[in-house]
Amino acid sequence: MSHFPLDSQIHNNLYSAKTVRAIDQAAISELNNGAIKLMNRAGTAAFEELIEAFGQPSLITVFCGSGNNAGDGYILAGRAAQRLIPVLVVELGDASHFSEQTQQARDFAEQNKVKFTAFSDSIALDQGIIVDSLLGTGTKGALKEAYSQAVDKINQAGLPVLAMDIATGLNADTGAVNDRAVKADITVTFVGAKPGLFTARGPAISGEVIYHSLDIADEIYDNFSPRAQLMDVHDLLECLPQFEGDEYKNQRGHCMIIGGDHGYGGAASLAAEASLKVGSGLTSVATQPEHISAILARCPEIMACGVISGQQLEPLLEKPSVLVVGPGLGRSPWSEQLLQKAVATGLPMVLDADALNILADGRVVRQDKNQQWVLTPHVGEAARLLDVSVEDIQADRFSAVLKIQEKYNALVLLKGPGTLISSEGQSFKLCPYGNPAMATAGMGDILSGMIGGLMAQGLERQQATELGCCLHSAAADELVSTSGYRGVTASDIFPWVKKLLNQDFA
Repeated sequence: MSHFPLDSQIHNNLYSAKTVRAIDQAAISELNNGAIKLMNRAGTAAFEELIEAFGQPSLITVFCGSGNNAGDGYILAGRAAQRLIPVLVVELGDASHFSEQTQQARDFAEQNKVKFTAFSDSIALDQGIIVDSLLGTGTKGALKEAYSQAVDKINQAGLPVLAMDIATGLNADTGAVNDRAVKADITVTFVGAKPGLFTARGPAISGEVIYHSLDIADEIYDNFSPRAQLMDVHDLLECLPQFEGDEYKNQRGHCMIIGGDHGYGGAASLAAEASLKVGSGLTSVATQPEHISAILARCPEIMACGVISGQQLEPLLEKPSVLVVGPGLGRSPWSEQLLQKAVATGLPMVLDADALNILADGRVVRQDKNQQWVLTPHVGEAARLLDVSVEDIQADRFSAVLKIQEKYNALVLLKGPGTLISSEGQSFKLCPYGNPAMATAGMGDILSGMIGGLMAQGLERQQATELGCCLHSAAADELVSTSGYRGVTASDIFPWVKKLLNQDFA
């Protein structure tokens, strides 16, 4: 799981690798001998983070390529040697390709009596800390054979690993891994945080992410647009409507959950309970009649209605202010009828699960350009919406979520590690919360219910989706911090949702 200091707007910005290089060049032009100064700052910062995290190790083994990322590694090695820490630099790069600054950094390491060796598979990695300075943000495609062997060697060592700027093999812009990648415990990233650290394979590969601006002036960043922004649950909670003291339930909206075909009543029940838990004044469920008793037994505050056709649903659609369609909906004729009736209302809607699959099949006529839809696909549903493979989605989640948003004229939340939100006229938003324990049945149903419940209270679609997403994942993080990752069920997060909603962030 990645952690990141959400302490300023600049730090929340995520920049493409190309933009980071441009920021770097702009900073260099402002400094005398700027390139080597920034390299020194990077290597020194990473060394200090290594000591902070792991203490003084018995050995630091630094794997260096030939780019500026290697230069950062050489500086770290020199700093360690100055502290009388044993250091071994394993070199895979071609010195003829060194930049002037990288050569200066290697000279610095050599002056401080660092030991160097060429990479071979026989190198023993049996103690201390490994530093990955093989490749930086320019990584694209498969690795060269020697680098692949080095990555395997690092990963098989079983030692703590610190990655310099980004783990070798991880795409800085997409979070994809084309071939293989170093699995780091800590990634110290510089100048600007990269989107790939936080989505797709990034969270699993990067470990804890620590950001250093290298003291680049904030004014320099003003000239560059971020690729995405990390969301902050504390800031988003300020969007919640304030209590005036004379509210009644109808003022806090009515969210209706439509779903729960035969055998799938639990999904609709969880979504409805989630809507109530985030504060919707009224929450109702339209579902197969067989589920009514179970839903009311679990949560008597829900208004549960049994419907056997779209025609029966139609009069019930006059009261809700927002619809959540899809949890347990199925793909039967009953399912399609209910979805068609929901779409015809023109009400704001959250579409999830089988509602998305029916939409992907082209069996629902989309409404006008002013529709207020939120689509919340997981990777498989996203693949069906775009008629591509899951691998295509994961290769570039940013591109995928944008294409779905444009195709369906909707705000789109693409679930998964590093959940992404795309909407017209907004930069990508990325959720920095969440953990592997969330990979369990019902979590997505709770998310859709939370978004619907927030929309019902009057939050704008964008605000409700961002807050629902972060609240959902942050609550799961709070849960596992006390209970651990194993044995978690979706409804376990409800007490933590309530706790977060009632924290005083003033």
